[in-house]
Amino acid sequence: MLIRYGYEITLTCPQPTALVCLLSLHEDRAADVRVPETTFTNPDVPVSTYLDLFGNRCRRLVAPAGDFMIWGDATIEDDGALDALVPEARETPVQDLPDECLGYLMGSRYCETDRLSQIAWDLFGKLPPGWSRVQGVCDFVNAHIRFDYMQARATRTAFEAFHERVGVCRDFAHLAVAFCRCLNIPARYVNGHLGDIGVPVVDPMDFSAWIEVFLDGAWYTFDPRNNKRRIGRIVIARGRDAADVPLINSFGPHVLKSFRVWTYEVPAPL
Repeated sequence: MLIRYGYEITLTCPQPTALVCLLSLHEDRAADVRVPETTFTNPDVPVSTYLDLFGNRCRRLVAPAGDFMIWGDATIEDDGALDALVPEARETPVQDLPDECLGYLMGSRYCETDRLSQIAWDLFGKLPPGWSRVQGVCDFVNAHIRFDYMQARATRTAFEAFHERVGVCRDFAHLAVAFCRCLNIPARYVNGHLGDIGVPVVDPMDFSAWIEVFLDGAWYTFDPRNNKRRIGRIVIARGRDAADVPLINSFGPHVLKSFRVWTYEVPAPL
């Protein structure tokens, strides 16, 4: 299947402001691109790109004072399969984990493993280790947090989300990531596009956040917000938590004036 995805974001800056944007497809899906990404800004400004420490493609630019629009659009080929389901996947003992996984066991800006460790073991320590334990974490987080756009807060941490019991998809992801790390299961935060393919359309399209967990030698997708297998995830960026992968990192004040995201299936050419 083919999926078209893109965004249109307008900021208002009181003065020229440096930005780093993580809005492009992750490098590991480059071979699946069928219509390369078209991007532009209005006004037009010079843009440079680089890969960050996590392999995410970043764009550097300076937004001028006033209204500034960032626009992008592309089409990717997807196998149309639901997220993998591997109930036999086992946990890997910490001493046997690959070196690159160890950083995803540590606490981070939004995932306070030190404050949640005892809670995690009390809640999930008796569950069978492996896939079913991670699914138990996602089941709990999905039921524990009430989704509410109006209650979004950029500073809310996993510990705060646990106690406040409200949030948006990033809060679901942060709490699930933190719990998994407390249980010695490497977990990382993911953001990207997730279209309403195969499910009813409920909310306006937005960027989404979910998690990936390392089990039995591979990274697997879990989604504590939706808590169901979905079709057509398009990864933009991965990191320890949202602090590593902001869609737009602004080095100065700005106001978000407008925001539009699209992700939908398109017919294949004859």
